[in-house]
Amino acid sequence: MDEALGTQLKTTLNTVPAFTWYSLPSGTLTFVNHRYADYLGLASDHPLRFGVETGVAWDTHLQLLHPDDHESSRQVGETILRTGAAGQTAFRVRDASGVYRWFLSRVEPFRASDGTVLCFIGINLDIEERKQAEFYLAEAQRLAHTGSWVFNAAGFQHWSPELLAIHGMDPHRPAPTLEEYMALVHPDDREFVAQGIQTMLAERRGFDFTKRIVRSDGSIRHIRCVGTPATNGGTLQEFIGTGIDVTEQEELTKALRKSEGELRQVLDLAPQIILVLGPQRERLYANRVALTYYGVTLDEWRQRSPRAEVHPDDADRVQADIDRSLRSGTAYELEMRLRGSDGRYRWFLVRYNALQDDQGQIVRWYIAATDIEDRKRDEHKLQQENVALREEIDKTSMFEEIVGGSPALTAVLSQVSKVASSDSTVLISGETGTGKELVARAIHRRSPRVSRGFVAVNCAAIPRDLIASELFGHEKGAFTGAIQRQLGRFELAHGGTIFLDEVGELSPDIQVALLRVLQEREFERVGGRERIQVDVRVIAATNRDLSAAVADGIFRQDLFYRLNVFPVHVPALRERREDIPVLVEYFIGRYARRTGKTFRRVAKRTLDRLQSYPWPGNVRELQNVIERSVIVSDTDELTVDASWLPMTPPVKSRLGLSGALAAHEKALVEDALRATGGRVFGPTGAAARLGIPRSTLEARIRTLKINKSRFRTKGPTHA
Repeated sequence: MDEALGTQLKTTLNTVPAFTWYSLPSGTLTFVNHRYADYLGLASDHPLRFGVETGVAWDTHLQLLHPDDHESSRQVGETILRTGAAGQTAFRVRDASGVYRWFLSRVEPFRASDGTVLCFIGINLDIEERKQAEFYLAEAQRLAHTGSWVFNAAGFQHWSPELLAIHGMDPHRPAPTLEEYMALVHPDDREFVAQGIQTMLAERRGFDFTKRIVRSDGSIRHIRCVGTPATNGGTLQEFIGTGIDVTEQEELTKALRKSEGELRQVLDLAPQIILVLGPQRERLYANRVALTYYGVTLDEWRQRSPRAEVHPDDADRVQADIDRSLRSGTAYELEMRLRGSDGRYRWFLVRYNALQDDQGQIVRWYIAATDIEDRKRDEHKLQQENVALREEIDKTSMFEEIVGGSPALTAVLSQVSKVASSDSTVLISGETGTGKELVARAIHRRSPRVSRGFVAVNCAAIPRDLIASELFGHEKGAFTGAIQRQLGRFELAHGGTIFLDEVGELSPDIQVALLRVLQEREFERVGGRERIQVDVRVIAATNRDLSAAVADGIFRQDLFYRLNVFPVHVPALRERREDIPVLVEYFIGRYARRTGKTFRRVAKRTLDRLQSYPWPGNVRELQNVIERSVIVSDTDELTVDASWLPMTPPVKSRLGLSGALAAHEKALVEDALRATGGRVFGPTGAAARLGIPRSTLEARIRTLKINKSRFRTKGPTHA
């Protein structure tokens, strides 16, 4: 054991108000605290007071115990050493004067972080008084004398000599009168005794109660009175009964209750759920932590079914372990979810230990449950982060790094370097295929959050009914198919960066939720009520004109302002044509390595064509063209099929107007805008009216140079 740890452990054990000790994993006793050493009569310089590696062997340790307790203690000790599990037993220990006292010894393994047993820690609780109480109680039950009496409406007709002696009266005198009897009753008990006699006579039924009497010498005794009606031919004649001196039992019961109360106070201070069950798992006791967690009283807990507390998904597994433990009586532990008073489940590590009598029969089950919810949540989050990481690793990026040195690209990189070190929200705009996600990753890599996750979400690729669950997670049962709790992308990005691509595609309700995250840094899972705090940097991207979307009333103005803190516009490839040769060289090298080919040059006519082509698909389109060319090329000179790059690209229109004149197409779009008041998006917008995607309509409006603002009516504003 580490020396510092050993010193700290000895200091701690010396402060415990009980007899404590520890031994090596082999069982060798190496330390006893001051209280225990004084009891054993060890010299002030005895090595066991300071902790020594040599210690006292296990067999020698047994010599401190009463000879009759050696074998049972040896069996328990060998089981603990063999299994490394906790255990307990009762035995008598000889003090310095040679007198034995009873102790309840509880042994727990002390483990290193890797689970290795460093030592066994023991605590011996003095139970001498309890043992004596048990002995006295047994003797009182065996030797207690019982007196008899006969009573009717006229008073007592008979008292036996034993009953008179119990009450401190002459055994040879006649039965006392009712007045004499009541004078013997303790003043505080006279009222309920008188009521009991009246009830007995009026209702003609038996009774059983305990009263106190005051003898002539001033001593107080507790007398249990049991009576029953005696009839003859169905007619009540009198009452007969017994009087038993139960003073010793009452005092012992009081002492036991006090001892039990003290033990319960100790257990109530433990930061764990602690339960005590009977041999067949009948419920006996639960500490304050348990009752508070379940939100019930002790009586309510005793009547509850365990299945009401265990998560349904864990119930069968837990029951199977319980059934095995009842058969074997062995200690075990398992993880399960327990339902709290608020209806929520938390993960606990539950340890079960059985207490057996001398015949090996289980007399008690002791259960300790430790809350491990935070550990399980961290494990689940780590698992989800690993899944997200694998997705990122498996995902093929447009390209691994930003390639090019044109003024347009250099200006973007200058903006990236300036904003990266801050925590400001960034809105990246640009056409599809320009590399907006690559810019977002560059910002993250140069930020203080680089050591945490970068979580990318394509808002346009997720169905609208699932986007809330994807972003914010959901609780089990929140909707059909939600079979377990799922962490959202915002939780996975905690401490890092979340990239919201195509943010303009978010529905109004999700826009509200996103605005709350940006403003308050908190959200709720779908189907949940818990407010989850999150520390995450938001980078959004769009290929749309969000200003126009705000004017059209389909994108919240306040959300736009929250996102547009630091705008970055990624130029189209046609705006940085000087980067095309460098990009071509980069992609050739990338795909040539994959295919095992070597290219020494690019045909000049090919390079001219590549630089003159307008690239509506931007860098992604260039990447695809080069990859395809590498695949089909058979020489060391790369050429690109001219048919792949028409100098007048065909219009990718889904308007169903192929073959119609552009003027006719423009007229149709303007008619739709006029009919919808200039609204492009939404169920009543021009895109829905024409039956085409809104992204397509936006592209056609730009291509046809339509001024949609002249059709616009005043749209709604957002607070």
